[in-house]
Parts: sequence; C-alpha cells; structure tokens
Amino acid sequence: MATCTTPSSSPMLTYAASTVHAQDLTPSILSFKSNKPTFSLYPLVLESSSGRKSGLKWANLCPQRDSRHVVVAALAAEAEVAEAAEDKEGVAEGATATATAPPKPKKGKAALPLKRDRMRSKRFLEIKKLRENKKEYDLKTAISLLKEMASTKFVETVEAHFRLNIDPKYNDQQLRATVNLPKGTGQTVKVAVLTQGEKFDEAKNAGADIVGGEDLIEQIKGGFMEFDKLIASPDMMVKVASLGKILGPRGLMPNPKAGTVTPNIPQAIEEFKKGKVEYRADKTGIVHIPFGKVDFSEDDLLLNFLAAVKSIETNKPKGAKGVYWKSAHICTSMGPSIRLNIREMLDYKLPSNI
Repeated sequence: MATCTTPSSSPMLTYAASTVHAQDLTPSILSFKSNKPTFSLYPLVLESSSGRKSGLKWANLCPQRDSRHVVVAALAAEAEVAEAAEDKEGVAEGATATATAPPKPKKGKAALPLKRDRMRSKRFLEIKKLRENKKEYDLKTAISLLKEMASTKFVETVEAHFRLNIDPKYNDQQLRATVNLPKGTGQTVKVAVLTQGEKFDEAKNAGADIVGGEDLIEQIKGGFMEFDKLIASPDMMVKVASLGKILGPRGLMPNPKAGTVTPNIPQAIEEFKKGKVEYRADKTGIVHIPFGKVDFSEDDLLLNFLAAVKSIETNKPKGAKGVYWKSAHICTSMGPSIRLNIREMLDYKLPSNI
C-alpha cells in the first residue's frame, strides 16, 4: 500500500495500487486507444530500478524524500473492455434470436381471421359456406337458400332486417307501425285486454285469452306478464298510464300507432291472432321483422316478406331524405344472414299463380 500526502494547501490523496517495474509496462497496458464505451481506471505505483534505464518519464504527483517512488494513473485495461463488449454482443444476439423466432401456426377456430367467427359453432361455420359473404342475392334465390340453411332441431323463425336512411332521434324520422302478414307468423299469440263495461263481454267472445280492468292492472303491477299482446280501450288509458315503467321496456305498452289502443277490440284481437306484427326502427335506423317459420312454403314466405316491405315503404317518415333503403338481409334465428339486392327486391312482382 503506498500513500502520499500533499501539503496542507492541497487535499490529501490516497491510492490503492500494486507496485510494478518500468520494464513490466508494455504498450498494450499503456494503450489508451479504445472505441468501446466502457473503460476502467487502475491507479498504479511505479517503482523505478536503479540498475536499469528507462526512457519513460512520469509526473511526480506526490513529492517525497525518496524520488524512486512515483504515483501514476493508468487507464482502460484492454482485456476487461474486450470481455465486456463480448458479453454485450452475446446478450444482443440472444435477444435478436428470441425476437425473430417464428410464431407457432394456429389451428382450428383460432386460425380464423374474424374474431366473431372464432365464437361460432361448427354447425354455423359449415352452413355459412353455403352462401357468399358479400354477394347480393335475388329474393327467390335467397329464400330457397334460407330454407336450406335451417339445420337446428327446432323450427326456426325467419327474420328480415332492413337498414333505412333515417335517424330516429328526430321526431320526423321515427318509424313505428304494424303489418298484417297474409300467412301469419306461425306463432301462437296470447292476447290480454284491458277494458270495462259492455266491451268486457265483447273481448271474451272475440277470443281474448285474458280480459280484465283495474284488477288486471294490479296483477301487472305485481309482476304478472303471461301475455304477448296487451290491447286497451281508449277509456282505460288514464289508468294504464301508471304501467308505463313496467310495460314500456318490454314493448307491451298499448299505443294507437301499434293498433293496441282501439275502440274496436274484437277486430284488433282477430288481427293479432292471425299474424299482425308491430315493428319499429331502433336507434340505429334498423327495422327487425319476423315474417314466418322455416317450415313455411317458399311462396308463403314471399307473400309475408313483400307485405312487410310494402308496409315499410308506405309508412316512410316525412323527414327521411335521399335513398330510403340502404340494405336488406334475411336470416333464420340461428343462421347467417343473406344480403338482398335492393333494386330487385323493390321491383319484385309475384307470379300470377300465387
């Protein structure tokens, strides 16, 4: 251990170093040339030999009585710099190899490009191959293909979905109406009637499943909902108003536009029993209408579908501007949709034998 002390005007410096001879210093140790970003500092103490001459001149940083000892600082041992560089290169090569490793190929549903298809059943994916995704079909071909796609164990409902160029947030662009399907819906409709006086017996004779007045209102407030349609006479609407929060979210609130508030109760019951369907545009301007079952004949489905199209065209909102029909699709309740050609759909004419 060599320690040198400077005068009081200078701070005291202490160096921990090993003692070497001048002839032991080689150019490689004294090399200061390095392109590497990392280097080390090794303080050394050089002890000169009296019997050997050296051409090296060193600065005497710590003057002492014995001039044979001098304190110097040597920089950057090349061996350590090279070793550190090799370690970094090895880490970089490992990271590159990891980053460029090829991904494992996906199999089964995970290999499908669309996320929604990965959630579908095998049955759905198989019948989806029967139709082209973006192709527009004519009405006759679409209905034939629709019946071919039905593959469930129960009788599926056939639905039509029309995207219209309307914005229902404006009052003059709202659409709500009813349509009488000539061949019915294929479903059994349970009708309840709210009335009083003489119309009470009329409703029972017309085939209403449930008939009542204030007592039925109290049952509905208690949670009774065992009906599909609720018809009310105009004189009962003051009392029915209290059921708005209960019936409104379920789409069962009587409304004159839907034909469920009428003085002619027997006729309303008959129409809903035969297949009268209420429809309305949702907040995105799409109308959803069921128009039969898959076990209907193609001609019956055609009649019902064209009746729905005619009703939507007839009840076009006054505020609708530009192209009214944007797209039309038909599907079964458990199957993929089939896109229709709008122009062909609107111009379609039924054969004379239907």
